[in-house]
Amino acid sequence: MITGVTKGIKVSVETNYQPEHSQPAHEHFVFTYRITIENNSNNTVQLKARHWDILDAAHPSHEVDGEGVVGKQPVLEPGEIHQYVSGCNLRSGIGKMKGYYIMERIIDGRLFNVEIPEFLMVVPFKLN
Repeated sequence: MITGVTKGIKVSVETNYQPEHSQPAHEHFVFTYRITIENNSNNTVQLKARHWDILDAAHPSHEVDGEGVVGKQPVLEPGEIHQYVSGCNLRSGIGKMKGYYIMERIIDGRLFNVEIPEFLMVVPFKLN
């Protein structure tokens, strides 16, 4: 598990290769990632948007921006946790992602970025 903390917001990431949804012969490798966001600050916050930088080892990198995460813009009171699962398709079977969430501090509407720590996605048979 990879973990980072920004302004009291802890972000942890776990990845899994999904062989049953992948087709290596067609350069199609599917990974899921579980993200846990924990509000260890003294303020209520809302996740407004996300930004991803995705690097596929043998292909051009790309960026993804959007509102919320998996269709939600969760509000986290101090001490609360939000967890979700999403996925990424790679063509090479080796890649990495990193990014940030745009959070809003509810008390004053102030926006701030929370880093999503860089994590690797590697098909197990490519580790040999």
